[in-house]
Order: sequence, then C-alpha cells, then structure tokens
Amino acid sequence: MNLTDILTHHVEHHPERLAVSYGDARHTYAQLLRRVQATAGGLRAAGVERGDRVGVLLHNSDRFLEVMFGCAHLGAVFMPLNWRLAPDELDYILGHAGAAALVSEAELAEAATAPRRLAVGATPTGWESLDALQAAADPVLEAEPIERDDLLRLMYTSGTTSRPKGVMITLDNFLWKCAAHTVDLAITREDRGLVCGPLYHVGALDMTATNMLYVGGSIHVLRRFDATAVLDAIESERPTNIWMAPAMVNLVLAEPTLGRRDTSSVRMILDGGEKMPLPLIKRVLAAFPNGWFADAYGLTETVSLDTYLDKGKTVEKLGSVGRPVSFTEIRIEGADGDPLPAGEVGEICVRGPKVFKGYWQDPDNTAKALRHGWLHTGDLGYLDEDGYLFVVDRLKDMIISGGENIASLEVERVVQEHPSVVEAAVVGSPHPRWGEVPVAYVVVDDAATEEELIAHCAERLAKFKVPAAIRLVDVLPRNPSGKILKRDLRELEHGPATEPA
Repeated sequence: MNLTDILTHHVEHHPERLAVSYGDARHTYAQLLRRVQATAGGLRAAGVERGDRVGVLLHNSDRFLEVMFGCAHLGAVFMPLNWRLAPDELDYILGHAGAAALVSEAELAEAATAPRRLAVGATPTGWESLDALQAAADPVLEAEPIERDDLLRLMYTSGTTSRPKGVMITLDNFLWKCAAHTVDLAITREDRGLVCGPLYHVGALDMTATNMLYVGGSIHVLRRFDATAVLDAIESERPTNIWMAPAMVNLVLAEPTLGRRDTSSVRMILDGGEKMPLPLIKRVLAAFPNGWFADAYGLTETVSLDTYLDKGKTVEKLGSVGRPVSFTEIRIEGADGDPLPAGEVGEICVRGPKVFKGYWQDPDNTAKALRHGWLHTGDLGYLDEDGYLFVVDRLKDMIISGGENIASLEVERVVQEHPSVVEAAVVGSPHPRWGEVPVAYVVVDDAATEEELIAHCAERLAKFKVPAAIRLVDVLPRNPSGKILKRDLRELEHGPATEPA
C-alpha cells in the first residue's frame, strides 16, 4: 500500500473533480497526482530514498501537500516543521530525526540547516531548486509499496520534556484516523474544506485537508491565517467544513464586516485547544447559522480528534469536548492505573488503532506513554454519566497559546540557561486574544531584570514561546517532597480551579 493509492483511486473514478485550490491555482485529482509523481521524481533526484526523513518547512500552499504526498510516494517519512520555531529549535529537530533533506522556501530558508537543502519557488544561495530537479527528472509513476505499520509521518511536539519529541505516525494510524473522522463527521466528496490554520499542525492537516482528500472532496488553502481572508474565502469558495483554534475563532468574530458576509455554506466548524465560554459559542452559532460548532479533543499522538461534541449538544454539554470517535476508546485512570467511575477526575487515556507507534529514538518516554494498551495523555479530566469527556487540567503543564502548544519545561530550560537564574517555573496566564500566554516565576541570585531575562529568551525561543512576563520571586512554592507546586502559581494567574462535585 501507499498513501498515494488514495489519489489514484479518485483519479480512476473522477479524474476531473477539483482536489486542491490555492490562490488562482486549481488542481483536479488527475493533475494533483501528476504533480505528486513529478515531485517524487525531484525528491528522488535529490537522493531521497525509502525510509529517509524529509523535513518540510513551508507556509501553507499546494506545494506543501505535493511534497507530503511526494514523500509518501517514495516511501520516505514526511516531517512537517513549525515555521514559528527558532533556528536552534529547528536544528535540534532535524538533527534528532536524522533528516536526509529539508524542503523550504526563500522566506523561511534562513531558519534551519540540513544535509540536503531543497527550495520551492525562488532559490536562495546555497540551496538546490526542487522545481529544477523535478523538471529534469522522470516522474515516479509507481508508488513504493509500504506496510501499514511503516512510518508515514514524524511530527515533533513539545510534550513534557525540555526537548521536543518525535511522534511516529504509521500509515495504519492515518487510515484509521480518516475512517473515524469521515464516518463520525459525515464528510463526503461533496464537502469542501477551508484550510486556514497551519498545515504543520494536525488541526488543519488532519481534521480538514487529508480528511477531504481521503473521501474525494476538495480543499481551498490559505497561505496564512487572516480573519478577513477567511471570510473572503468563505464567500468565494463556499467551504462546508473549517477547523479553527479558539484564538482564530475570536479573530473571525471580531472582523468588522462579519455581519455583512454570506457564511451560509459552512455546515461544520471544528474547534479545539481551550474551553470557550457560552457567550462566545452563541456568537459563533449566530455568525454561522447553518453551522455545527463541534468542540473537540485530540493529540498529535492520535492524529487528532479523539472526541467531539455532538450536534445540538453545545449548550447542554457546555464545557465538554464530547464523546469518542469511532474505533477509539476513552477512559479515566486513577493513580493506581485502575479506571475511575463517572464524575471522578483522573488521567485521560486513549486506546485504538490511530494511537501512534511511539516516540522517535525515545524508548523511555514511549514506555511511559503507552502502558497496558492505553495511551496516557498526561491530561486530567472526567467522564460524565453519558460518557462525555470534560478536560479539567493539563497534567503535562502544557500551555496553549493561539492554538500552539508550549511545553512549560521547554521554556523553563531556556530561562534557566541565564547565569543569574537560580530556578524557574513557567505557567499559562489568561490572555484576551491568545487564550493563554506563558509567564515565568523566577528566582535570581543578583539584580537581573525582567527585560534582561525576556531578551535572553527571545534570542533562543520562537516568539510565541517567549514569556509575556517575568515574575521575580524570593522562593517558589513546593510540596513536602520538594516538587514545585505549579497549581499554586496557576491559581495566582487564573484563580482557584474548580472540579466536579
């Protein structure tokens, strides 16, 4: 099997059906398959072989998807990279993965290095042109057969450690994901998805783009998120399905022309990341009168969307992220590993065929996450009597800012590299636009200033990970065992947490 069998199937049945549009470009399924075969030829000419990891540092475009399918066509491993990361972060990921090549574009090409650097579009100095390579090479007409348990994609997530972890997603994981999502969300070839979030993230890639292509539908791709561009695309392209993080939803609702726009084509908006208050949800439903607003829960490790909120349950089950998708089980475990009854808070665990294979070159964290047949998410939550999941807290201390995951320990590692810092703890603080932003509680041994520490972080972290504030304190709160009590720090930012009775 190969991922591109999906494209071949649709070409055999409806070759002239629209698959992807981007800007003024329109690609039918037949055209998309030919472009993928040509891209695979260019990658092969660059030395990419089966099993090679290929880093892809691109803004959203039709080329992003062509490279993704082109890698799969060769049996290579597609590795999308977050273009918001700092150069040091990208270099670590490329080195840890042992990437054979990096595909990027002129706007982003300064951010990272790799053994073989391939550019789409304009070619920066020191880079090879993937366009020229594929123009000179023969297209790869026959896909490389791979096993369903073979690695299809490697996605790095911040996780709970001080370094990102590589999530190994197999072809089987991907296929089960598509089957579950398309069945439960009733996605058909008549649907059209609007891709407005970054394709390096499972939200846009797996909850919109690949689901649509799996069933033979179509997608329209925006290069980057912009609220006005989203509304323009809704009117011109008439999408039915959209995934947006809460911060993106907020920006669309704040767009001054929203009330004059025709949003009637939208039947479903998938959302995930942070809880949304009822007044905001009501505004979404008013702005999209034909829309089903489905709050959801999912992980990179499960190829996204493990639970979703049923249509019509938005208000009745306010605060819930819904029930599991097909072929997926959710249970809540106590500290002893036993399942907990409804209403009791514990660790959210997931089981099913779309759960990832493990972490790349990281057997310890793999064993910690995959125990007795269940993925232990590190998130805290509870199930109600009807089986609806409510997420209470993030055991991993993950901060979600504008839909981006920020591992607190990763930021802490950078803060603590400053010579004046004795210790530090990072938590999320509420923000009206981004949902949360990181703030650092820091103990220093001299007169280091907040501005100095923020500048130190800005040189070493992506902008969205840099602490919005440094709070200098004499000591950090600890329990009797000496562990820092981040809950106390979060309460200083958010107020006391509430849990079910």
